Formats: sequence, structure tokens, C-alpha cells
Amino acid sequence: MLSNTSKYAIRAVIYLAVRAPKNSRIGIKQIADELNIPTPFLGKILQSLARHKLLTSTKGPNGGFGLGKEPSKIRLIDIVEIIEGKDIFNSCILSNRDCDHDKNICPIHEKYAEIRTQFYDLFKKTTLSTLMKDLKNNKADNIIL
Repeated sequence: MLSNTSKYAIRAVIYLAVRAPKNSRIGIKQIADELNIPTPFLGKILQSLARHKLLTSTKGPNGGFGLGKEPSKIRLIDIVEIIEGKDIFNSCILSNRDCDHDKNICPIHEKYAEIRTQFYDLFKKTTLSTLMKDLKNNKADNIIL
């Protein structure tokens, strides 16, 4: 349901939340190398997130990226909507248009609508601080990072 771009964005923001102490920056090369994401592609993703104030960006030899907000204020939905737009939660799985809730044009509309709603709700209520706590408790940071 998510594009690779959104997955990379989520992983990078989680990486920054876990690895960058408050008000510090991590260089793009380090992030790209550790997450195994092409540097130019990651740069475009992170710049987009910085333009929307989710991240901070500093240029220069000591520059890099850091969180623009407290982890408790960044929800997964915030990241996905910046990367994908809000239409990801309205688009039909079988066509390139929005699902028409009144006409029910999609043959799997009803079942997919339930999943899409659950997916949206999960991303709306999940914050970085929640994920960080779960990662710490499960010691599973190597899965995402």
C-alpha cells in the first residue's frame, strides 16, 4: 500500500529519532549508508520533509538532518501525507481514481475500504515516540535500521 519512497521516508525519520540526540544533525551519507538507500534519492526525500518542517536541514561540512519536532508530535500519517499526498487513503486499488463511496464502482470496494480505514487510523495515531518505545522494549531496531 505504501510506495518505497514512503517506506524510505519513515525509516529515515525513525533513524533520526533514534540516532540523533536532540538538536543534533546526521549527514545524509551516513543515513543513506546505514539504511542502504541511494544518497540522491534519500536527499530528495529528506529535503521534502524539511520543507514541511518535519525535519531540520543544515548545509555545510557539519550539516545534516535532524528532527524538526519532538518525536511525540510526529505521526506516521504526517510523513506519508508529505510523500504520497492525502489521496493514498482515498484511491481505488484497481484504478487510478478515487473510490466513489456512493456508486461502489470497485468490485472489492467494501473490503478494501475497511482495510484502508484501519491503515489510516493506525498511521494517524502512531507517533515516533511510540515507535521508539516499542523498538527499545523489543530491541528490534535492527529490523528497521
